Amino acid sequence: METVILAVVIAVIVLGALGGLIVGSRRKKHLPPPPPAAPDITAPPAEPHVGEEAETPRDEARRTIEEVDLPGGAPTAVEEPPTAEAVEAPEIEIPEPTAGRLVRLRARLSRSQNALGKGLLSLLSREHLDDETWEEIEDTLLTADVGVQPTQELVDSLRERVKVLGTRTPADLRALLREELLKLVGTDVDRTVKTEPDDRKPGIVMVVGVNGTGKTTTTGKLARVLVADGRTVVLGAADTFRAAAADQLQTWGERVGAYTVRGPEAGDPASVAFDAVKEGKEMGVDVVLIDTAGRLHTKTGLMDELGKVKRVVEKHAPLDEVLLVLDATTGQNGLVQARVFAEVVNITGIVLTKLDGTAKGGIVIAVQRELGVPVKLIGLGEGADDLAPFEPEAFVDALIGD
Repeated sequence: METVILAVVIAVIVLGALGGLIVGSRRKKHLPPPPPAAPDITAPPAEPHVGEEAETPRDEARRTIEEVDLPGGAPTAVEEPPTAEAVEAPEIEIPEPTAGRLVRLRARLSRSQNALGKGLLSLLSREHLDDETWEEIEDTLLTADVGVQPTQELVDSLRERVKVLGTRTPADLRALLREELLKLVGTDVDRTVKTEPDDRKPGIVMVVGVNGTGKTTTTGKLARVLVADGRTVVLGAADTFRAAAADQLQTWGERVGAYTVRGPEAGDPASVAFDAVKEGKEMGVDVVLIDTAGRLHTKTGLMDELGKVKRVVEKHAPLDEVLLVLDATTGQNGLVQARVFAEVVNITGIVLTKLDGTAKGGIVIAVQRELGVPVKLIGLGEGADDLAPFEPEAFVDALIGD
């Protein structure tokens, strides 16, 4: 019996050992692999190079720019960009004084005397002044743009005085013609450009006119006239329809040290005019000149806009002058333009440009008669100082000659 029990125990032990061996072998087959060792980290390969630089760069001592020997021995100087202080401001010109300027420009104005002054003196010097001669005198005056009504008045006065005078020497005729022309031109009219109001500063002047009359150029030349008389000026480039007009006006201003206020192209001209007066007040200058866009007098919308510019400016202060620029060579057409502008902005003075042409001196008389306002300035050429205050005596003397 004991033998049987011992055999059973041995059998159980053997079976248990065999089972353990089988289970152990199965577990060994399903164990996960051991974790991999940490990889060695190496530097990335150098970027590819060409030629002598194809090898991987090596660490080497670096030198500063001062330690590097430049070819040629001496170091090369590196120019610094110019600073704002180093940029030279444009040279300021000193305009010639305006006193007696028209007398100095008399030679240019006297070109008009060929058809007017000399023509009249030649006709009046005839021994017999019949009706045909007086008709020729009328034609000469009309050709010189004196106008119908002033021409008739002058001829009637001359006929009466020549009849009373009797014998006529050249000196007598010249004195007679000079006196009658001075009556028509007017010697008792205030032709001062109003730029010094008593109660405030600055004076405000607006320049208007049609396209092509020389309006922007006249504004620039007027700035020179004022600077020559010791005034300080701000220019308002309210002609926003042409970028070239603002550039041109700014160039005129820079020549005499006048500051120019301008706005964006095609911007609101009234806004530019308003800002110019505001800037002039803040800077404490004597005069603000406002250049407006040239416009056809037949375009109602443009003329209304001109009236708006005037109203906006007058939110600061009343305008002291509204100068209408007329081309003297346009003759009677200029009078039509003048009439429309006067209705919109209340013209206070006339500037006649291009008066150095022949046969057009009489427009001075006609335009004053048409508008009831005086000619205050005349332009006699393309030079920077060819704008002169109008002086009746010098004007008439230039027309009829010595």
